[in-house]
Amino acid sequence: MLKVMARILRPDGGSITTRGKVSALLELGAGFHPELSGRENVYLNGAILGLSRREIDARFDEIVDFSGIEQFIDAPVKNYSSGMYVRLGFAVAINVDPAVLLIDEVLAVGDQEFQNKCTEKISQFRREGRTIVVVSHALSSVRELCDDVALIEHGRLIQVGPAVDTIDHYLTEILSIDPATLGIARRSTGEIQLQGVELLGESGELAGAVALGDSVTFRFHFNALKPVSDPVFGMSLTSSDGVLVTGTNSRDQGLSLEISTGPGWIDLAVPRLLVSSGKYHVTGTIYDATQMTPIHEVGDLYAFDVAEGNPKTSGITSLGGTWRAGE
Repeated sequence: MLKVMARILRPDGGSITTRGKVSALLELGAGFHPELSGRENVYLNGAILGLSRREIDARFDEIVDFSGIEQFIDAPVKNYSSGMYVRLGFAVAINVDPAVLLIDEVLAVGDQEFQNKCTEKISQFRREGRTIVVVSHALSSVRELCDDVALIEHGRLIQVGPAVDTIDHYLTEILSIDPATLGIARRSTGEIQLQGVELLGESGELAGAVALGDSVTFRFHFNALKPVSDPVFGMSLTSSDGVLVTGTNSRDQGLSLEISTGPGWIDLAVPRLLVSSGKYHVTGTIYDATQMTPIHEVGDLYAFDVAEGNPKTSGITSLGGTWRAGE
């Protein structure tokens, strides 16, 4: 669809009408000549998008600065990583003063810092009244960036409308997930109520920011309406895209609890937080001693951001292993 909007492909039927300059970031490396340097490809792409050499000269430093690949700008792009391709491609696409910006999911290969820069730039374009069309399966990004969403399945338009309504339809009708679990208590027998979560640093202080590899503690606050014998507290961690990263409960740790009436708290200490950079959501649960009856369960009880740290990793989690050379 984006290729039709960008006039790379012709539609089989109907017509496409655009007003103003259209800039597109589609397939990884699209529009780049592999034998040319990054510098030469900036001028090539700018010319394709209708800029004169003088106009490109005036914007060149800003393009390179945004891309963050200054030291590689004169290297052939055939030697670029996928992340470097995306950095340079996006930097060119946003600096040609487009009225319409088309973005495919290629931004998913960029690191978290660059994705944040792109998100801020897209938000700036929205404030300026420009049109942005994004294709993505990352629901958190869609909810954050988009005013309206079109849900397409196998080439068929299922629904179009406000972002929240369309995403809820996708969750309930396509994935059979209750959107209510993303933000409110689902069910409760009433004996114990989860009140909230605090994220503590290694010294027990409230953690304003955490990074991969940090020592952290999740402190779950609750209020018991009556004494409860041997309840099981649990926690699951979900990425911003809805992927379950991990889950654990107090029974797995062999912890037996006797809860008295009134407020209290329980800690989950994590010696090393081995998840990659990004936003994560905490679901808190309390079950009875049989682990069959839910006492209280709250989705999205807490959310926090993880910055890059040590060891660096790709994917969702880090193995935390150590490499050793053979003798």
